[in-house]
Amino acid sequence: MQLRSVRRIHGSGDGAVAALDDVSLSFPRATFTAVMGPSGSGKSTLLQCAAGLDRPTSGSVSIGGTELTELTERGLTLLRRERVGFVFQSFNLLPALTAEQNVALPLRLAGRRTSRARVRDVLDRVGLADRAKHRPTELSGGQQQRVALARALITRPEVLFADEPTGALDSRTGREVLAILRSLADRDGSTIVMVTHDPVAASYADRVVFLVDGRVGGELSAPSAEEIAARMTALEAVPC
Repeated sequence: MQLRSVRRIHGSGDGAVAALDDVSLSFPRATFTAVMGPSGSGKSTLLQCAAGLDRPTSGSVSIGGTELTELTERGLTLLRRERVGFVFQSFNLLPALTAEQNVALPLRLAGRRTSRARVRDVLDRVGLADRAKHRPTELSGGQQQRVALARALITRPEVLFADEPTGALDSRTGREVLAILRSLADRDGSTIVMVTHDPVAASYADRVVFLVDGRVGGELSAPSAEEIAARMTALEAVPC
């Protein structure tokens, strides 16, 4: 997946704000990248443009050779449904459905055949094979996030986007979710892009990309949580 010279301008005239300003990044297959930066640095906008949830003002975004900026709205919807997975801080599970029904939902919405074996396989992958019949209210926060992760995996996405996936979890369950994300890159060859504010979470990634005022402000390769925290402290100390 690649972003080339991506700009995203909000507003117009004197009130225009560049949420992203000439951002070029590559996210190779089978890698796990964390995106960090001070508040308002453009992290969420980067994720939305990369995932086809928002269109850049200029520049290009491509996933597996498909140029997203050239797709119609229907084309973007199909791409997100079939080739992209999402995990958010809020689990977004339907309370009336069981875990296995929540996981199968993307396939049902796409009109695709739902294989119970496939559903059970992804639930087993996230350690919840024995919770298939439980509804969200019968699950802990960490279990709900793992159901949400299984739901994202059911379509075998090329790229998985995670927006603060451990933000609502305690440290132990957060580590469990991060270990699953790590294994998706290592074992399945998935491309993982995670926005986070947590240096410990970011340390699970192969690299950490830092954004500052909508621009790439450097990156670290295989860093420790301490190195990430030190870089973030330095970035946040820079006057606007």
